[in-house]
Amino acid sequence: MFKRLLSVSGFTLLSRITGFARDALLAWTIGAGILSDAFFVAFLFPNYFRAIFGEGTINPAFLPRYAALHARGEHAAAAKFANGVFAWQMAAQIVLLVLAMIFMPAIIGLIAGGFKGNPAQFALTVSLARVTFPYLILTLVAVQLSAMLNAIEKFWAAAAWSNLLNLSMIATLVCWHWFPNAAYAAAWGVLLGGVAQLVFILWAAGREGLWLRVALPRWTPEIREFFIALGAVTFGAASIVIAPFIDTILASYLPVGSRTALYYADRINQLPLGVLGIALGTVLLPEMSARLARGDKTGSAAAQNRSAATSLLLTLPFAAVFLAIPGTIMRAVFVHGAFNAGAAGLAALALAAYGAGLPAMAMLRIVQATFYARHDTMTPARATVTALVSNIVLKMIFVWGLHLGVAGLALGTALGAWINVALLTWFGHSRALLAIEKAFVKSLPPVLIAAIATGAAAWFGAWIAAPLLPGRFSDVAALAGAMLLGIIAYSMVVWIFRRALPLGKFAR
Repeated sequence: MFKRLLSVSGFTLLSRITGFARDALLAWTIGAGILSDAFFVAFLFPNYFRAIFGEGTINPAFLPRYAALHARGEHAAAAKFANGVFAWQMAAQIVLLVLAMIFMPAIIGLIAGGFKGNPAQFALTVSLARVTFPYLILTLVAVQLSAMLNAIEKFWAAAAWSNLLNLSMIATLVCWHWFPNAAYAAAWGVLLGGVAQLVFILWAAGREGLWLRVALPRWTPEIREFFIALGAVTFGAASIVIAPFIDTILASYLPVGSRTALYYADRINQLPLGVLGIALGTVLLPEMSARLARGDKTGSAAAQNRSAATSLLLTLPFAAVFLAIPGTIMRAVFVHGAFNAGAAGLAALALAAYGAGLPAMAMLRIVQATFYARHDTMTPARATVTALVSNIVLKMIFVWGLHLGVAGLALGTALGAWINVALLTWFGHSRALLAIEKAFVKSLPPVLIAAIATGAAAWFGAWIAAPLLPGRFSDVAALAGAMLLGIIAYSMVVWIFRRALPLGKFAR
């Protein structure tokens, strides 16, 4: 598992690096204002509709069934099943694309009603959304082929292709003077990235003999079973996507730049979440599906417990750092060009709040695998809907009741993630599907010690390093000092407690 995790994490880390370069360039060229708020609302569509119709549904509803067929050696049946799913997916995406292009003003009016007070901003958002939305259908093939590659334990291509979106946006932002404004440059970069990703994944899958054939949709028992699962997963995925749209609605009534602050805080939060947390879930689901298909329940439970302990070991220290030095991080990374210290301060509040939920966000995929690997998509959907309702109620209280602004939006998301994990853990344990092993419990104390030590060392490192460089470079020095001392403290704790941690042969 560690070898596969390193493959996924390595390419995901590269994606986060190119993503940071993209975001730094976005902050430099667009800043935090009308242009940025309009673009980030338009950027919601490729991000969150893909969560509904892409990985958010294909991985839970399609991948376990496809992986089980492969594990039993039924390769022809697996290919037939994949082509049938693709035919229905393509038909649905074409209809969705046409409707979205026609009714985009109404959609923007629904999710960003506050923009109607500024007709120019509203019109710009509609125009940008029409440019970015076709990205969704371009990535349809890439998403399904990625799931098929993951199912046969070929993870690198599925982890690598997201880099092409970042590189495409960087290219168009560098040439933004050729567009009406920098927001249009970013939007066209999204569309160009979709084309590049499609070409790449077709090449990578072809090397493994995997293809998807275009055909008329046909109703079969396998497709019927898939759609039952898809309905539950889509319901749950749509619930997850509703939360960011609620954020957009509420942020549109907050001061200008609030939606932008949420975006940049989430980008920092997504670094450990994508590289470590989601990567573990990506590797775990096909492994559990294959083991259960072969009747190996003990091996499946062991893999899940090892993944859960590893997830906490890798993400809790980041959460501690986000709570300890959020302002230092945001100023050092993003205060350049049009993005000023005030915008960074707003984003820092959101980052600290997101940090409180980071471990839960990472654990969510690992706990969901308990059910998805057994082809149960309804239980995670029920838990997600309950967590979503709690999420929305908490945001209303935090934003309108306690006036916490963007920090309230992020904190509602964080607490919603903890509620979701708690519900799934209870469901799984009560049905004897989720086994909490002694090795996992034994790892918790050193994991907590590592997180506390890392957060404290990062705060101290920032404090002593900030005066070393003058002016605006003091935050860069502070972040460097925080990273250095944080890594040293974390490494020392892990080394001392290595035999109690899920390090495999590295513990020796």
